[in-house]
Amino acid sequence: MICSLKQTQLFGCGSNVISHRKTPQFAVSPSISIPKLPNFAVCSLSKPLHISSIETLGSSQIKPKRKSLPRCNAYEADQSEGEGIVDKAEAARKVKIGFYFATWWFLNVIFNIYNKKVLNAFPFPWLTSTLSLAAGSLIMLISWATKVAEAPKTDLDFWKSLFPVALAHTIGHVAATVSMSKVAVSFTHIIKSGEPAFSVLVSRFILGETFPMPVYLSLIPIIGGCGLAALTELNFNMTGFMGAMISNLAFVFRNIFSKRGMKGKSVSGMNYYACLSLLSLLILTPFAIAVEGPQLWAVGWQKAITEIGPHFIWWVAAQSIFYHLYNQVSYMSLDEISPLTFSIGNTMKRISVIVSSIIIFRTPVQPVNALGAAIAVFGTFLYSQAKQ
Repeated sequence: MICSLKQTQLFGCGSNVISHRKTPQFAVSPSISIPKLPNFAVCSLSKPLHISSIETLGSSQIKPKRKSLPRCNAYEADQSEGEGIVDKAEAARKVKIGFYFATWWFLNVIFNIYNKKVLNAFPFPWLTSTLSLAAGSLIMLISWATKVAEAPKTDLDFWKSLFPVALAHTIGHVAATVSMSKVAVSFTHIIKSGEPAFSVLVSRFILGETFPMPVYLSLIPIIGGCGLAALTELNFNMTGFMGAMISNLAFVFRNIFSKRGMKGKSVSGMNYYACLSLLSLLILTPFAIAVEGPQLWAVGWQKAITEIGPHFIWWVAAQSIFYHLYNQVSYMSLDEISPLTFSIGNTMKRISVIVSSIIIFRTPVQPVNALGAAIAVFGTFLYSQAKQ
C-alpha cells in the first residue's frame, strides 16, 4: 500500500510529540493515547513520504496477525489417485486377455472335435473348408447389416494388399483340413507345432533376415520332436503329413504378407478377419467345385445322413461356426497383446487340442510318440522365448 503524507514539521529524534499546524486536520481526543514511536533519524518530510506496506510502519509489535493456512498436497493426492486408476485399468486388461485366451482355446478345441467328426463321416475337405469360410462370412455380413458390428471402411488398395494374405490363408486352411481328414487331430497339430521352423527358414533364405543363435538352437527340439512323433505314429499317412507341412508353410507366408500389406491400415481385429474370410471364400469356392464337385457332395451327404442321422447337420453347422468364432477371437486377442504373448498362447492352444483329441477320440499313443510331441511343443515354447 502506498500513501503520501504532506508535513512541514519534523519528527524529533528523541521526542514523542508530533507538532501540528494551527488549524489541524483532525483533533486527537485526550483519552486516546498515541503509541510510542521508535527513535528515527532526523529527516525532512517536505517531500511526500511513501510507505510501501502498513506492516513496515512502526515497530514489529503492530504487525497484523496472519491466520495459518492448511497445507494442501493436491499434487500428491492426484498422483496417488492416478496410480490407482492405472492399476485398475491394467487389472481389467489382464482379465480381458485371460478371457480371450480361455475362449480362444475352448472354441478351438470344440472346432477340432466337430471338424474331425464331420470329416470321418463326410471325407470332403474342400467343401468342409468352404462351408467354414461361408459361415463366418455370413455371420459378419448379418452383423454389419443389423449394425451389431460397425462395418469397416475399405478401399481398393486395402483389398489389393489383402489378396496375398487371403490366398495364403486359403491354402493353409484347406491343407490343414485335408491333413485332418487323413490322420488323427493330434498328429496334425504335432506337425503344425513345427511352424516356427518354417518361419525362420523362410525368413532367412527368402527374405534374408538373420536371427540370434538361441532362435536357431530352439529349432532343434522342434524339428526333432516332430520327426520323432511322425516316425512313431501308428496311423501315419503321407497325405496327412504333407497337408500339415503345406499348412505350416502357407501360414508363414500369410503372416509375412500380413505384416507387409497391413501397415497403416485402420481395419484390424474382428473386421480384418471378416474381410479375410470373405476374400478367401471367393478364392476357394471355384477350386472346391473343380476338385470335388456337387455330384460327389450329394452322394457323400446322403451317405452321411443315412449313417449318422440328423445330428450330422448339427456337426457341420457347429464346425463351421466354431471355426469362425475361434479365429475371430484370436484376432481380437492379437489386438490386445504382443506377438510374443500370442505365440505362447498359440503353443498352449495346441497342447489343449492334442490332449483333448486323444481323450475324446481315444487315439492310441505310444510313449515314444508322446515324448516326440512333448519335445516339439517345448521347442516351440523355447522359440517364443528366444524370439523375444
